Amino acid sequence: MESASELVDFPLLLTPIQSHYRACTIPYRFPSDNPRKPTPNEISWINLFLNSIPSFKKRAESDTSVPDAASKAEKFAQRYADILEDFKKDPESHGGPPDCILLCRLRELILRELGFSDIFKKVKDEENAKAISLFENVVSVNDAIEDEGKRIENLVRGIFAGNIFDLGSAQLAEVFSKDGMSFLASCQNLVPRPWVIDDLDAFKLKWSQKSWKKVIIFVDNSGADIILGILPFARELLRRGSQVVLAANDLPSINDVTYSELVEIISKLKDDEGKLAGVSTSNLLIANSGNDLPVIDLTRVSQELAYLASDADLVILEGMGRGIETNLYAQFKCDSLKIGMVKHPEVAQFLGGRLYDCVFKYNEVSN
Repeated sequence: MESASELVDFPLLLTPIQSHYRACTIPYRFPSDNPRKPTPNEISWINLFLNSIPSFKKRAESDTSVPDAASKAEKFAQRYADILEDFKKDPESHGGPPDCILLCRLRELILRELGFSDIFKKVKDEENAKAISLFENVVSVNDAIEDEGKRIENLVRGIFAGNIFDLGSAQLAEVFSKDGMSFLASCQNLVPRPWVIDDLDAFKLKWSQKSWKKVIIFVDNSGADIILGILPFARELLRRGSQVVLAANDLPSINDVTYSELVEIISKLKDDEGKLAGVSTSNLLIANSGNDLPVIDLTRVSQELAYLASDADLVILEGMGRGIETNLYAQFKCDSLKIGMVKHPEVAQFLGGRLYDCVFKYNEVSN
């Protein structure tokens, strides 16, 4: 389905949606705040987006698909910085007051208006190729763990380790440009449990007692995140008989994997019999979520995804943008899991955790 078709509510959100759902976890302001004066929270988030401009500008400059990329990249940096500074003077300018969805959307709009459709394409392709070459190894390490609880924990650690590949975080973009990231080292170096939100033991117990019929996973980044983190976990669900729907972005945004990229990745990972390292993919579906940002408002998903999700009994939102910054407190009619790594100091502070802490929030709905 094309993204141009009308976007709709995600059918598993608790109703009435108006009173239960807002796609923003961290309040930048409260009703009592002066509408014409930025709050300390707004200032710190505006600064976070300002600090990301140099790494975005650098990617845009080197986008060979865009003629005159260097001067257009300069225009992007200037325009976006001007808008962010305007918010500091008047939070109600440019469709404000700002939240993380608006700040992301404006950044994407300026890039697209200047002809930049996918400034992270080169690094995504490189990281996907690297991760594909490691997939079999990561899966065989997991398969060799006989104790089911330990295997699940290892798969979850793999999701966190993969989720580090996030070029929307200024600090991580810098680390990444210096020396790349080793997936296996990242698995070893996660902050020790208990994590800032840690429902892993409850989830492991539930895993041992029931299997879900249909699981929707909102995926996040390209490279190690999707290929070495999410796909081994999805494969384990498939092996247990669950149907798995991977929901990926319609359009590129930062280094998030898109629907068309994910279709290509899966086709490269399948063997001659169409299996994922020996596991049938007949119950694996890839859906276009209709989204075009690194965060997600679940009142705006594609009709295709809404149709596929209507009978799911587990929803997983992965990554800081979808699972923490916009949907940590989203309530669903079915079991849900929000999983992601905390990669912004502002998020760590809000949650009362550490930078690079982990969030594993499992909510069970009693039938």
